[in-house]
Amino acid sequence: MKKRISVLLFMLLCCLSFPMVVFADGENTARLVDKAGLLTSSEESRVLALLNEISDRQRLDVVVVTADTLDGKTPRAYADDFYDENGYGFGTGRDGVLLLVSMEDRDWWISTSGYGITVFTDAGMDYLSDQFLPALGEGSYEEAFTCFARLCDQFITQARTDAPYDIGALPKMPFQAGVNLGGSLLAGLFAAGIITLAMRCSMKSVRSQPAAAAYVKRGSMHVTESRDLFLYSHIDRKVRQKESSASHGGSRTHTSSSGRTHGGRGGKF
Repeated sequence: MKKRISVLLFMLLCCLSFPMVVFADGENTARLVDKAGLLTSSEESRVLALLNEISDRQRLDVVVVTADTLDGKTPRAYADDFYDENGYGFGTGRDGVLLLVSMEDRDWWISTSGYGITVFTDAGMDYLSDQFLPALGEGSYEEAFTCFARLCDQFITQARTDAPYDIGALPKMPFQAGVNLGGSLLAGLFAAGIITLAMRCSMKSVRSQPAAAAYVKRGSMHVTESRDLFLYSHIDRKVRQKESSASHGGSRTHTSSSGRTHGGRGGKF
């Protein structure tokens, strides 16, 4: 009797452990894998906690991976393979997004999967990278990864409640340099106009004349011949803007080595 109970308990333990074997697709299942050692222990804890909170709440994996070497792969291939081989992603579509930072040649790549392809359009990823790349380039890695994570949260919410950020519908820049510069120029011109007007009003005895003859002493100049001479021409040239790769909106996709569909964007920092 005891032997039979022991056998049943053993079989029950095997059944309970079976799902763990099925879903553990790789060794690195954490949402922050800092192979390059860019973060301190406390920084790593803060970034990981943020990634976990956003991922679990949004039901879409937000992952950050750093590496010293890409093992001969392209940044795109490394990011896609790392995502696929380590079992990231929610649901049957494996919904998620992964940021790869490689210190080998200072490459970065964003890999999207499942619903993540819809959330992060090409134009959206261009905007996203513009926000975290300055901190990444300066070596402020916690700041860069935190910025990436919080913007991912914003992008996911936007896609689920309205429509994904895309061309013509991107978040407002946190600091619009052009607008501020334009405002400064207008203020300067306004001030200069007031000063000029005040100076003109103080010179009541001076009036401009409509013709040049008014400034010539009568009888001091005799014109014997006049003719028109062509001096020069001026041509304005404008560069024709090339279409950007994100000019048509949406997300372009490709197939990884495992046969899964991914979107993506990358570059140098």
